[in-house]
Amino acid sequence: MSNQNPYANQPMSPESEKLWAIALHLLAIPFEFFAPLIAYFVLRDRGPFVSHHAKESLNFGITIVIAAVVLAISIIGLLFLWVLPIIWVVFRIIAAIKAAQGEFYKIPIAIKFIKL
Repeated sequence: MSNQNPYANQPMSPESEKLWAIALHLLAIPFEFFAPLIAYFVLRDRGPFVSHHAKESLNFGITIVIAAVVLAISIIGLLFLWVLPIIWVVFRIIAAIKAAQGEFYKIPIAIKFIKL
């Protein structure tokens, strides 16, 4: 007998994809990097819309982590480190709103580490 989940790679309905896309952007606010990473591995093969948002969310998460490290190690960057959480939350909310509207939104400041 196989222990695989029978629903593992089945496509989601468009409504489910939209709901998960919204959730993964909003869950990334309290759980930055970990929520997008888990969402990417769990949702990337479940449909084109949720896959796009999972990749975009992960790319933005990686970009934010790198920006935080770069700002933290530079003297001038320490003065602007407080701006990063504001940018991070604003773009997460915008991405969630765009996902709710059914748009394949690309966060403009996210570096594309994972191809969309």
